[in-house]
Amino acid sequence: MNASLDTRLTRLALHVKLDPVRRGGAETEAHLVERSQAGDRAAFEELIRRHADRLYAVLLRFLGDPDDAAEASQEAFLRAWRSVGGFQGRSQFFTWLCRIGLNEAKRLGAKRAARSSVTSIEDEAVPEAPDWSEAPHSRLDQGELREVLERAVRGLPVEYRAPVILRDVEGLTTKQAAAIMGIREAAFKSRLHRARLAVRQAVDEYVLEGE
Repeated sequence: MNASLDTRLTRLALHVKLDPVRRGGAETEAHLVERSQAGDRAAFEELIRRHADRLYAVLLRFLGDPDDAAEASQEAFLRAWRSVGGFQGRSQFFTWLCRIGLNEAKRLGAKRAARSSVTSIEDEAVPEAPDWSEAPHSRLDQGELREVLERAVRGLPVEYRAPVILRDVEGLTTKQAAAIMGIREAAFKSRLHRARLAVRQAVDEYVLEGE
């Protein structure tokens, strides 16, 4: 990759504002993709600029560390540039970019020695979805609950952490989130259900320990 582009994408990953692409602000995403596939670096930078903050937010929640999230974002941008010619437009550009980003986040996560607090939830029986309105965590204040929830989500195995972040935090549709993960919607729904139960259990255990 061109060194100059590499540097500019790194700056994007670190949320440093770049000069606007001339005449590019009003362009449709599809047109920017076409220009990018033709080798137009400025068009690709504009595409990344439009989605950088959102991707970084997803990866930060997934990894829990700003430096790791920035590194994963940068690698995702670089890989996206190298492979943008293969993007066929069957999904939104962000969906495609996010899938690349999550793969990079998983690669970084695999380097860590820290182990998930939930080692296996696939073999557990799946009960009915609980009524969260009557849960003990309703007694927590908002700030404390958010912190406990974030720890619980980060403790999930990666294949269950991603559904919660994509669906419940980012608000993506089941179809979009399943496409990012590269799995069927039915499989996504099953993982999301199990993940929600695991998070609920972790929060309830935290509350009970404090009583």
